[in-house]
Amino acid sequence: METIEAINLNKLRDEAYQNAVEHGWHDEDLSTEHFLCLVISELMEAVQAERKGKHADRIQFENYMSLRERSDEEFKYAFAHGIKDSVEDELADVCIRIFDLAGLRGVDFSKVSLPYAINEKHIKELSKITFTKLCYDVIVLTGRYSSSNFPIGILLADILNDIYCISKIKGFDLLWHIEQKMKYNRTRPRMHGNNKF
Repeated sequence: METIEAINLNKLRDEAYQNAVEHGWHDEDLSTEHFLCLVISELMEAVQAERKGKHADRIQFENYMSLRERSDEEFKYAFAHGIKDSVEDELADVCIRIFDLAGLRGVDFSKVSLPYAINEKHIKELSKITFTKLCYDVIVLTGRYSSSNFPIGILLADILNDIYCISKIKGFDLLWHIEQKMKYNRTRPRMHGNNKF
């Protein structure tokens, strides 16, 4: 089974953080808790997408993109109609928020041990839990963070591990969705248009 350890987390950290800087998300010095709250907001958006049964249509997206070389505008069109605001997209956003915060706080994922190993047995046990409860558990974990309790890197690695497990339960390629969302984010205007944070 592919594991999250096989993913180059530091590369994704650098890409997400650099894009956030370029889009104005770090012009103001904000707390770690501010960014963790945004992680929670992405989890809640994933729950809302699940409630509405909104899932990505990767096949349609890839078929459209493979017909010929596509412009950025065509990519954005395909993303908006096949992937955006789906469960997969929102969980990718959770990870991108984590990578951005890791970049901001200088977390080196190569020096952070993941809290537990992911294997088929573990995934099978977790699959008995509802999607909403899995997201709730991640929110509880995130909300308990305090710099006096443990380093931020441990929390971020733990959340990534949990989201990776959820992606395995839901049967989608988390890394692919992260890469597509980061590509989409690079095409967006500063502060994504009219967002305050």
